[in-house]
Amino acid sequence: MDVEKDLPLHYIGSPGIAMLKEQIQERLEERGISVSGEELLITSGACQAIDLIARIFLDEDTIVAVESPTYMEALEIFQNYTKQIISIPVDEHGLQTDVLEEVLAKRKRSGLAQPRFLYIIPTFQNPTGTTMTAERRQHVLELADSYNFFIVEDDAYGELSFYKNPPTLKGMDKKSRVLHVGSLSKVVAPGMRIGWIAASSEIIHASAWFKKDQGHPFAQATMAAYLANIDFKEKLVTLRDTYRAKCTVMLSALEQYLPKSVTWYLPKGGYFVWVKIPGVDTSKMLKEAISEGVSFIPGKYFFLDQIDGTEFLRLSFSYEGEKEIVEGIQRLGRVAEANLRK
Repeated sequence: MDVEKDLPLHYIGSPGIAMLKEQIQERLEERGISVSGEELLITSGACQAIDLIARIFLDEDTIVAVESPTYMEALEIFQNYTKQIISIPVDEHGLQTDVLEEVLAKRKRSGLAQPRFLYIIPTFQNPTGTTMTAERRQHVLELADSYNFFIVEDDAYGELSFYKNPPTLKGMDKKSRVLHVGSLSKVVAPGMRIGWIAASSEIIHASAWFKKDQGHPFAQATMAAYLANIDFKEKLVTLRDTYRAKCTVMLSALEQYLPKSVTWYLPKGGYFVWVKIPGVDTSKMLKEAISEGVSFIPGKYFFLDQIDGTEFLRLSFSYEGEKEIVEGIQRLGRVAEANLRK
């Protein structure tokens, strides 16, 4: 890089911006995704990527389909553009594509419009931690082709596998139906706000037209320099080992300290454990939990109809140490036990 021409603190930008795009292309290649420079847009995190996609696809008359539950920030973004949102349930194997097919077929028979796109987090989903099976991944691609809708694949946690990375929907896509959204927030630093959209050049061009943030040259140049000077594969191994160990500790503590009626999914990667406490409104339980020194996100915030999420909560094992995780689950267990007795 020519230091004399490197101006990351100016609007003119930095050669590091082009370098970062190449580095992300290399990362995508390792996930089975091959895109040209014209098929990739660097964004200020995954949220900006989702917002840009919503901006070019949605209006008040447009329908979007989402998982239930789903990432609450994405849900809020879509609600800024349309109120016509269809929720498709998630189970321990990810999005229930058979239910999606039933909904699409019913809409077709009734002469109703189909979703413009389906927003989905197929790998280590937020909030449930679940991962779509290979069969369901193939099925959802077939449905997108049959019913003529796009798929927005949010892959923010995709590289944080405890065992083996499943294939991306974008990598499996043969019909240019998938818009792949990625982020370095979960594997490098959330404060840097580096994400991307990988899609057709037409979609990238439209998204770039609405992206009026000057590209954040300093953040992009800084990230490019960082990636150029680390062994990213080694870093991922460290992250995966660390999060796998923390998740194992949390699951063991849940088994030991939570009441027997409480259930949860077993994540294969990512950050989260999705917990159900039957008969308990977790949003009301939160205040008691905080008074005991432990916190969580109540499940209702991840649902279009918040009533559907009252018995759920999301735990994260990404930040605290193993000792703190065990202590936190012990405290959560006491609060849950007290609420189940009410």
